[in-house]
Amino acid sequence: MLVIDNLTKRYGKFLAVSGLSLEIPRGDIFGFVGPNGAGKTTTMKIVAGLMQPTSGRVLIDGVDLSKNIKEIRGKIGYMPDFFGVYDDLKVDEYLDFYCAAYGIASYQRKKIIDDLLELVDLSDKRDAYVDSLSRGMKQRLCLARSLVHDPLLLILDEPASGLDPRARVEMKEILKELKKMGKTILISSHILPELAELCTSIGIIEKGKMIVSGSVDEIMLQSHGTRTFRVKVLGDEDTAIRIIQEQPMVDGIIRNTDNIEVGFKGSDEQASLMLHELIKNDVHVVFFGEVQRNLEDVFMRITEGVLQDENKN
Repeated sequence: MLVIDNLTKRYGKFLAVSGLSLEIPRGDIFGFVGPNGAGKTTTMKIVAGLMQPTSGRVLIDGVDLSKNIKEIRGKIGYMPDFFGVYDDLKVDEYLDFYCAAYGIASYQRKKIIDDLLELVDLSDKRDAYVDSLSRGMKQRLCLARSLVHDPLLLILDEPASGLDPRARVEMKEILKELKKMGKTILISSHILPELAELCTSIGIIEKGKMIVSGSVDEIMLQSHGTRTFRVKVLGDEDTAIRIIQEQPMVDGIIRNTDNIEVGFKGSDEQASLMLHELIKNDVHVVFFGEVQRNLEDVFMRITEGVLQDENKN
């Protein structure tokens, strides 16, 4: 759905984005991770058609953005990190204005607005003035605004920024619903644990360069070298440990008071085979699951490694 190929953006001597490439399949949610100034917003503005790259190209739904900007804009919904709202406009008037801006016929607008307000849980606020809404409600309204023309690709720059925990949960549930609807989403956020739960894959960007990208599990495995599985059994732990030790990709076992921790370098399929072997040998497994690592730790480990390499050079 979205292909970014060797994208570069310079401001004079400052290199904001450097040879960045990524591909997001249709229906995926890609999390863009990086500190302030890493190049996330610049990349998103280029993808949204609001800024020209110095070099490289962007393909959306197979179409080159630079050559067909008018056609592509109808397929993009963009929610910036900072956005303005209009005083003295009610919620439904605000959305009606943007429907008109996208050339949507007046007879179609009411249903579109009704559906969007239901999606973002603002139906009871349709007659409220926009400037009277809480920050969380304004964020959801801005998301609805980006959806009025039913875009294929959503570009969301820090959509949960400044929200309280309840509002973040509400935003996350909306994004899950949009994924079910088949939307492709490029999202940046500093709330890393939520990205780990929400995104199909993530990319870590530092100083304009994509350091690493892939699924959360793949990136964690690259960072730590091994995954950790926790196994709890009833009865004979010795038999369980013997069977686990015989499995390929096992990289160490720690026997705790009430469980076994297994270092593992394999895939989900190989982990499933390990569980199958335990059950086949009449080991009574009451818990088998991967220990979830903290994505913030992974981010710090990877970016620190980049800084160390630069200092050596």
